[in-house]
Amino acid sequence: MIRKLRLKFVVVCMAMVTAVLAVVCFAIFAALRGNVKDLSRQVLYRVIQEDALHSGRRPEVGVEIGGDKLLLPYFTVSVWPGGSGAYTAYVTGGTYAGLEDTAELTAILEDCLNQVPPEGVIQSYSLRYLRQDNGLYRKLAFVDMSMERRLLREMMGSYLGIALAAFLLLLGVSVILARWATGPVERAWGQQRQFLSDASHELKTPLTVILSNAELLSALPLEDRPARWTDNILSESRQMKTLVEEMLTLARADHMTQPALLGEVSLSEVAEACALAFEPVAFEAGKPLEYQVAEGLLVPGDENRLRRLVSVLLDNAVKYGEAGGTVTLTLERADRQARLTVSNPGEPIPAEQLGRLFERFYRADASRGEKSGFGLGLSIAAVIAQEHKGTLKAESGREGTRFVFTLPLKK
Repeated sequence: MIRKLRLKFVVVCMAMVTAVLAVVCFAIFAALRGNVKDLSRQVLYRVIQEDALHSGRRPEVGVEIGGDKLLLPYFTVSVWPGGSGAYTAYVTGGTYAGLEDTAELTAILEDCLNQVPPEGVIQSYSLRYLRQDNGLYRKLAFVDMSMERRLLREMMGSYLGIALAAFLLLLGVSVILARWATGPVERAWGQQRQFLSDASHELKTPLTVILSNAELLSALPLEDRPARWTDNILSESRQMKTLVEEMLTLARADHMTQPALLGEVSLSEVAEACALAFEPVAFEAGKPLEYQVAEGLLVPGDENRLRRLVSVLLDNAVKYGEAGGTVTLTLERADRQARLTVSNPGEPIPAEQLGRLFERFYRADASRGEKSGFGLGLSIAAVIAQEHKGTLKAESGREGTRFVFTLPLKK
């Protein structure tokens, strides 16, 4: 899928580039052809006007192309009418030699005189002509077009070479841009597949327990059904309900669902209430909780969601803290921000794992089933922090692991 998306991106980009290059080359060709044609016509007018003034001398007639003077072969002819439609022609000047009284000259003159426009092109001889009627006779000037056409071919060859080089360069750029543009899509696709795999893994266990207990219950008479099997079904069902609710929370965040209207919340009261609620839990786990909360820290936010964020951090610290170690919670003012820190002693988390703690279903522990929960808590906490325009980061070292949540204070 990603490969097809990249190929489609490159094809669309190169189609547009090709269209642009084609339009540019056509415009350059049309402009260049028009300019060369105008210059060639100027040569014709100069020849026909200056031929008599030069008294038989051959003026150097040329055009300026890129600062260089290009000499164009030419010749002039005076045609005197005779009786019965006959005429007498004299070559009066030019750079051609041996044209007088030749069949080639006769054919050129007949072709020119038979054409209605006073100026035009004789394609069979690659000549551009200009015809001027002076009453008693006609004066004709001819300029060779082969050099004009060769000039166009050479210049357009150069432009097409440049266009081909630009096409290949832009093709390489398009391939790089395709990889860069589809990178987020590829990562999102991979995360989605990983999410589905992990969610299926988490749901498989409670579903297996529920089905097993339900089958055992259905095989026994009503009066002989043990209560513990019913309790197992109820417990696993609640666990599945919690997992589904957490997945829905993250799904709403992915769809950019607007959070509740933020009001003025005392983060000091929220942190203290969460600490008091987790104090017996931490004591029972053999990891006493110590907290120090600055008073009067007001922030814009949703109280319930902030309470959930603090609870997630405390729950994580209690679960993964070192046995007998002390879990600490600190809330303090830092400039114009409130900074909440939850830390626990334990083995340091490697740097490559530290950056993945906020991924869904991820646990730093090698064993997935070692701790309770689904690995979604920190992902939800990160979403809540983002909704409140705050930051949540993890740090780990020899002293243990800590999570730091910063949030702008109420102005």
